[in-house]
Amino acid sequence: MTDAVRYECAVDPAGLVAIDMHVHVEKDTGGRLALPNEFVDAAAKYFNAPTDRMDVDATAAYYRERSMAAVVFTVDATSGLGHPPNSVADVVAGAARNNDVLIPFGSVDPWADDAVDQARRQVEELGVRGFKFHPSVQDFDPSDQRHFPLYGAIESYRLPAIFHTGQTGIGARTPGGFGIKLGLSNPMLLDAVAAGFPGMTLIMAHPSVPWQDEQLAVATHKGNAYIDLSGWSPKYFPPQLVKQANSLLKDKVMFGSDFPLLTPERWMRDFENLEIKPEVRPKIIKDNAVRLLGLAAGETTEENA
Repeated sequence: MTDAVRYECAVDPAGLVAIDMHVHVEKDTGGRLALPNEFVDAAAKYFNAPTDRMDVDATAAYYRERSMAAVVFTVDATSGLGHPPNSVADVVAGAARNNDVLIPFGSVDPWADDAVDQARRQVEELGVRGFKFHPSVQDFDPSDQRHFPLYGAIESYRLPAIFHTGQTGIGARTPGGFGIKLGLSNPMLLDAVAAGFPGMTLIMAHPSVPWQDEQLAVATHKGNAYIDLSGWSPKYFPPQLVKQANSLLKDKVMFGSDFPLLTPERWMRDFENLEIKPEVRPKIIKDNAVRLLGLAAGETTEENA
């Protein structure tokens, strides 16, 4: 990564309508996809989404037109899928070109022998602002202590990490689900991670169906555990999630779309009809993300008590 482009954030939250905490960049400038073609096709069919994926510059243009910023990433599931991902360095370089609207997170294969070194290089040389994991697709148990040195490295930089939780559209409705194991994304597996690494902000992605209560338990008990509301239209949110978002977790839940599988327009339209208190709406749409990402004060991430 000696010739890599380093990201410097220039996002000004004052001019933004929202911050999308969950945006996939699934194609790099060389055309390489994050997932095998059959995975992309199956996920697109499940979500009724287009199969043509945007690169990072097209993603930036899309969000700039909507006065939104986006946390962008790929997922390195080389061991889990036997398929190398699109380039993290390419995602970061594109985010650097569009640093007014994009915030890049890194990704490493947790099974790689040099996973810790990769994570450190992505922080120190590329300037990533967090990390993304997908236990089911990467085929790893996040509570397995073999992966704790990787979390320790992330914690040492005081950076957040997003973990997929709950059901996944990847492999859905295919024979054997492409071998993807849903149980690896049970949010209760993340309780040990949040407990063991209190300096790492842990973001549980998606309403965690069928483990919604488990996710809420982790988020209410662990001060460093948050939820992004991506991957589901708000009209399908479980009632207990809506109740907690309006009360105990009002400062810990954040807007996310799961673009390109779910568009921010669809999410926002359905969110308008959700029974969320007026004073809570701006927290979910933008303010909680601003605080967590350190955008207001120019910090890397918030300090966790």
